[in-house]
Amino acid sequence: MRLRLAASLLVLALAVQSGAAAPAFAQQDDGPVVTARDAGESVDALRAREAIAYETPLPRGAPEPDYPLVAWCAALVEGHIALGRSLTTADDLDRDIMRLGGLEAADFRDALRAGQSRQTPATLAAARAAEADAAAKWVPLQAQEDERARSEAFGLFFGLPGRCEHAARRVRENITTPPVTLDQAGLDDVGVPKE
Repeated sequence: MRLRLAASLLVLALAVQSGAAAPAFAQQDDGPVVTARDAGESVDALRAREAIAYETPLPRGAPEPDYPLVAWCAALVEGHIALGRSLTTADDLDRDIMRLGGLEAADFRDALRAGQSRQTPATLAAARAAEADAAAKWVPLQAQEDERARSEAFGLFFGLPGRCEHAARRVRENITTPPVTLDQAGLDDVGVPKE
């Protein structure tokens, strides 16, 4: 929790420090999510967000290596979208969440396609297993006949680990060096800029 708060404060500090008029991480259009393009984010801000994302523990069952993690993230988003599409009571906010989720899932799938030829058979198998595991998490919710229960589950999805977007970028750009550490990004052990 402290790292997430620190990440928010860091983003604000870097945006103010750079004199940016618009938020550094705002989605500018309906194209692929921020991992697929330069959204005006400084190198220092990207390094800081990556360090915090890789320092934050992943949820139980999430794979650590980047390529399988991206497959896991894509399947989670796609399952959430499928659950939302099963609702007859979806409102404008629900539809917007599904639309944005679709962009995010497309970004993850594009990264997986871009990096597929560079993966070992073992990594590809791990990615398929991670994807199947993530997709299976949605099966009991999809099977709920009570639409209210499905709607509540759709509304309670808290999103993905921040590492998903960085892993997708690293896979797409064939970055094989270890992720930046908090120290290398100039941050202390809770993600606050060092003085």
